[in-house]
Amino acid sequence: MEKHIPVSISKQALQRMPYYLQALRAARDSGAEIISAPTVAAQLGLNEVQVRKDFASVSDTAGKPKTGFQTSELISAIERTLGYDNSNDAVLVGAGSLGRALLSYRGFEAYGLSIVTAFDVDPNLTGGEISGKQVLPMNKLESICRNMNIHIGIITVPASQAQSVCDALVGSGVLAIWNFAPVHLNTPDGILVQNENMAASLALLSKHLSERLGSKLND
Repeated sequence: MEKHIPVSISKQALQRMPYYLQALRAARDSGAEIISAPTVAAQLGLNEVQVRKDFASVSDTAGKPKTGFQTSELISAIERTLGYDNSNDAVLVGAGSLGRALLSYRGFEAYGLSIVTAFDVDPNLTGGEISGKQVLPMNKLESICRNMNIHIGIITVPASQAQSVCDALVGSGVLAIWNFAPVHLNTPDGILVQNENMAASLALLSKHLSERLGSKLND
């Protein structure tokens, strides 16, 4: 297969990559050494031309016409592109119900994320452990982040506390923030914030259900 120079990757393509990775890993585990773009496109309900372009944008080798890509090579290429081949350490702030759930989830490691410790202001939580991860007081945040070279922070605190936590993370050297608080965060240039607003997602689901159920009643 001929070598080619990968092209730049759009944000939309990057967001599709984890879905590709899940499908490719399943195919590899089932024994598929070669996989085609149409096969993956059909599984994910995507356009096969777009899938082929996405694969070509990350792969070091071009796929064979009418055959496809080497499954393991494509998996490695996507992992490399997303940084999953190098584990990224993160800290989590807010050891409540949502924070506990994230700390207990082992699936992050498959995507290159390792939550090394948690922080909270509640003295009843600090000093203990959740799923083997220490819960430390907030006054330890900067020293831990600096000493461990942490650049990812996860926010799972109430909205009223999120901005101050964000400021503390940025001040501790964090460059990327995964925000689960339902609030807009103000950050300096160069800081990436990825928002996971569950209220917004629920609103979309509720609106969809309302429209579908309403149409059935009118039939």
